[in-house]
Amino acid sequence: MPKKKSYHHGDLKNALIEAGADILSKDGVSGLSLRKVAQKAGVSHTAPYAHFADKQALIAAISTEGYKKLYEQIAQVAEQYRSDPLRRLVESSWAYVQFALDEPDHFKVTLSGMIEKEQDYPAFVETARQTFGLVVEVVTQCQQAGILRQGAPDLTAVSVWALIHGFVTLLLENQISHTVLDRYTVREMFIFTLNQITLVELDAIAFALADGH
Repeated sequence: MPKKKSYHHGDLKNALIEAGADILSKDGVSGLSLRKVAQKAGVSHTAPYAHFADKQALIAAISTEGYKKLYEQIAQVAEQYRSDPLRRLVESSWAYVQFALDEPDHFKVTLSGMIEKEQDYPAFVETARQTFGLVVEVVTQCQQAGILRQGAPDLTAVSVWALIHGFVTLLLENQISHTVLDRYTVREMFIFTLNQITLVELDAIAFALADGH
């Protein structure tokens, strides 16, 4: 009889989160159960209950972890280009796209709204608020520099977020025609998309990535 996988301290929770994200992204909430997650992670069916009280607690943990990863990636880039607001906007937005492309399962679950009672999970609420706060900060700096239109920074941040999220969702759902995909890189399409809201022209060549993504 095959042995169950052994985990170092803390690894089991992460393994369950990754397994849950994979199941959720493919089968939705109705297809998720702690038993299925345990099976996918290769542990006993009771193991998840050591970390999660129920399915919603697992979903909240998956979403919280996703937001943490997203925040860390955006924050790293935002800090790197703190003195250059235009580049800061471009690269922070690109970090969002990159996270979605690198970890599509986690991205889909994190931004899905699957948590039924968000206020029951303060860690999720705080991480989501922190991430949005960083977007508002970047937007405010760009408004002050004349890169984005004036207006309520939080509403402008929602608009910027919506634009980038819509773009990356089309990518993940394979909704962009191959007649376009065959002619442009994802980075070129991204720059063109961002150009629709900036008051200064973004040069796709100047903002091209060295690796051609």
